Amino acid sequence: MKVYQRCSPVSFSTRPLKTEIRDNWRVVLEYENEGSGPYLIDLSHLPKWDVQGKNLSEITFQERAIPENPGQSELGDGFLINRMNRTQASLWHLNGENPEIPNIPAFTDVTESGVLLALIGREVFSIAEKLTSLDFSDPEKEAPFLLQGPFSHIPCQVVLSDRETPALLWTCSRGYGRDMAESVLAAGEEWGIRPAGENVFTGWFQKLSD
Repeated sequence: MKVYQRCSPVSFSTRPLKTEIRDNWRVVLEYENEGSGPYLIDLSHLPKWDVQGKNLSEITFQERAIPENPGQSELGDGFLINRMNRTQASLWHLNGENPEIPNIPAFTDVTESGVLLALIGREVFSIAEKLTSLDFSDPEKEAPFLLQGPFSHIPCQVVLSDRETPALLWTCSRGYGRDMAESVLAAGEEWGIRPAGENVFTGWFQKLSD
């Protein structure tokens, strides 16, 4: 029986040092010369679900409710829930696990149709200013929060996860993956941005969750 190899549309010129196969994805755990940050990390292999329904407030996952207001996000138990609008939310699994999707019509697995990237480091805001007019510095917004709009001229969902250890996580259509990665690396060149593997993200995520 032939195994279907799943692959991300994002590729970096930097040589991978450690990889593993997970759920038929080739996941890079570490790249050569990752440096000390800022980092651009491809997380497209992590499960992403779309959630739609007229009564989103009645839908829960692992006993967590979907945030009430558009733009609100909730981070916990290894996943991030983002309220997009009155009838739609997104759910990203960030701890590397691949749970079974609930058997109800509200949930749709969109993992392979979208890219998921993370930008981590103290220079996050400076790099983002080159790529978007979305305001991640708004003091009225409590992180994590979701903004929707153009990022590098591409429609995206973008989440600022934390202000103390800043990171942006964003998703867009799969077809934009390669160009998106190239534009972010170009924007961050003056700060020494480097591609990094999933291990860097895992370490950051564990510190954030502690």
